[in-house]
Amino acid sequence: MTEFTINGRMHVKTLKANFKEAFGGSLRVYKSTHFADDDATLASVRNDSGVKAGEFICDGKMTVQDFETEMHKAFGIKVQVANATNSKLISNDMTLAESGKA
Repeated sequence: MTEFTINGRMHVKTLKANFKEAFGGSLRVYKSTHFADDDATLASVRNDSGVKAGEFICDGKMTVQDFETEMHKAFGIKVQVANATNSKLISNDMTLAESGKA
């Protein structure tokens, strides 16, 4: 199963590209209620100033809901997983590996 490490120094565009390559789905990253700038770091788009930048490994067995929750806990940012064409959001009970096939 494909996995990759995410940390606060990573740029939004790198996170989205790594997610797409690993799982085939699309990742939407937000700063407040708007899409985050692709050139921003994850630490710079943080919504919760009390969150310390962390690091975690995500793998394809993780559910969409668990991934979205972990991203908020580790980095204080909101993300949503969408299908490969980024035209619809993926159900929370699907795995990340399934996101590219939905």
